[in-house]
Amino acid sequence: MSRPLEGRVALVTGAGSGIGAAIGARLAADGARVVFSDIDLGRAQDHAEQNGGAALALDVATETGWGDAIAAIRRDFGALHILFNNAGICEPATITQSDFAAWKRTHSVNLDSVFLGCRAALPLINESVARTGLGGRIVNIASISAVVAAANFAAYNSSKAAVRHLTKSIALHCAREGHGVTCNAILPTFVDTPLLDQLRPGDHAETTAKLAKQIPLGRVARPEEIAAAAAYLCSDAAGFMTGADLVLDGGLSAQ
Repeated sequence: MSRPLEGRVALVTGAGSGIGAAIGARLAADGARVVFSDIDLGRAQDHAEQNGGAALALDVATETGWGDAIAAIRRDFGALHILFNNAGICEPATITQSDFAAWKRTHSVNLDSVFLGCRAALPLINESVARTGLGGRIVNIASISAVVAAANFAAYNSSKAAVRHLTKSIALHCAREGHGVTCNAILPTFVDTPLLDQLRPGDHAETTAKLAKQIPLGRVARPEEIAAAAAYLCSDAAGFMTGADLVLDGGLSAQ
């Protein structure tokens, strides 16, 4: 069985459920040593145990949290090749409904976390790439909301649009530095995860059915489909891809 990520160490944020858990499982199946991180350590530990990985408590919106996390990975693994910024929240509200605290909370978790994580992790990623010769990868979960806006997701839309452009800026920086690190974004549409229930509280099956009607392929995405794209971006096959948007939206943005 091919294990294309053998020898690499990966950190996945928001890996206690949904997309993050699926990504962690896929990277582990592909041979990476995966650190499942989440603000809820217990959930991270559950998935780490299921996939032979390690678990880490991480509040992605704090500078000290990131400093401690990278220090722990340096101590326990001695390397980091892959950073997967997945953690995120969504609090639906229009511009007039949203209060400033909710706006700041959404941008802190969705956007500041990517800045803080990349800034904290890049020195260790660069060191690891130089020492092992294995390519470095940063992948950020943005959203199709970064390019297709909705009135009732003002904070979420803007935070994900900023993640998309921050990804491009980081990609250009890494290319200029010449350390062999790429940075790309995944832009998914609705994915069948617990986050959907935050978007539209109520019966989960009814919610997914309503959302599926907006998508040309007639369904929402599965976490494993996002994880498959993640595995590609982390592999050697994607070595010439950087600063790119990988859109997984079932045709939504083609309309």
